Amino acid sequence: MNIDFYLYASLAKYLPDEARSKGITVSAPAGSTARDLLQLFEVPEAEVKLVFINGVRKNLDTVLSENDRVGMFPPVGGG
Repeated sequence: MNIDFYLYASLAKYLPDEARSKGITVSAPAGSTARDLLQLFEVPEAEVKLVFINGVRKNLDTVLSENDRVGMFPPVGGG
């Protein structure tokens, strides 16, 4: 199945250079989770704070479906 995968802010460095600004389409086996995408791109789980699947906040154990759009964000600070 095809998944559109996006890493934002400081996480973007884990994507190939050409995918950092526009995301990447990943071919994943059925039953894959958001956590599996992290492992595929060697993103340390501790660096991920928010996971969105099709615009809805989910967790890393959410099973993905064909054509899902997955975005992940690091912790954000400010004030």
